[in-house]
Amino acid sequence: MTAATAELPLVASSPIADESPARLALRRLLQHRSAQVGFVMLLLLILTALFADRIAPFDPLLPLENVVRRSTPCIHLLGCAADQPQHLMGIDGNNRDLFSRVVYGSRLSLQVGITTVSAAILVGGLLGALAGFLGGWPDDLIMRALDILMAFPSLLLAISIVAVLGPGLINSLLAIAITEIPVYARVVRAGVVAVKDHDFVTASRALGASRMRLLFVRVLPSSLTPLIVQGTLGIATAILSAAALSFLGLGAEFPIPEWGLMLGEERNSVFNAPHLVLFPGIAIMVTVLSFNLIGDGLRDALDPRLHH
Repeated sequence: MTAATAELPLVASSPIADESPARLALRRLLQHRSAQVGFVMLLLLILTALFADRIAPFDPLLPLENVVRRSTPCIHLLGCAADQPQHLMGIDGNNRDLFSRVVYGSRLSLQVGITTVSAAILVGGLLGALAGFLGGWPDDLIMRALDILMAFPSLLLAISIVAVLGPGLINSLLAIAITEIPVYARVVRAGVVAVKDHDFVTASRALGASRMRLLFVRVLPSSLTPLIVQGTLGIATAILSAAALSFLGLGAEFPIPEWGLMLGEERNSVFNAPHLVLFPGIAIMVTVLSFNLIGDGLRDALDPRLHH
């Protein structure tokens, strides 16, 4: 048996080496404990949002009729009579079923997070890609303008934008997206600068590829890994920012079932009916935690420095 033949079993026993980078990253992500917990929590949230009309027993917008407001949730185990309708999380100050409002709030929170982050990634990613690829004065102009935005605290800047545009859910989403644009622009710019001088880009340039083709076909796809991680974590940040604006009365307006608005409506009941702020607060915490756990898993799975 020759030395070359003796080495064949060693090569054949390494199927991981034959996996594509995408499949390898996916396998690492699915094996990541924190990401697994985050995916389970997010799956439950998505199912709740999709089937909110089947899960919620009452209309989240309309006050209940012929019902006495209770200071505690009304379920059989807590002494609610069997012939009375159950209110699992109690009734808020406007005689609306809190459980139904929390369930429908999951739809709005997911829409807020995904919409704002998508808009911020689209605009910020494009600006960052152009700045990093072109360099020179376009880079300085774009990045210095974005640095001005980053000089302000994000929530304070969002409040200022909403104060100018007027309160409302759409204006609050626009304000949050604007505050997040510099973050994604810097992430994409850093990736583009690191990739644009690689050999495969130089070869494509030598073959006559246009600058736009080089940017969008060769450079940008190779620098999206940090953007994916940042976007996942950014959804959690956007949900928190939207809840903060609604809590201050600058976001969602009455009677929209939004978790931050629920906290703002019942903030004076924190001592005599703490469950009215506890349940929306837990919903925000679980949602933000799920995206943070998935983001941590993505960062570990996509970082080649952690896997040698």
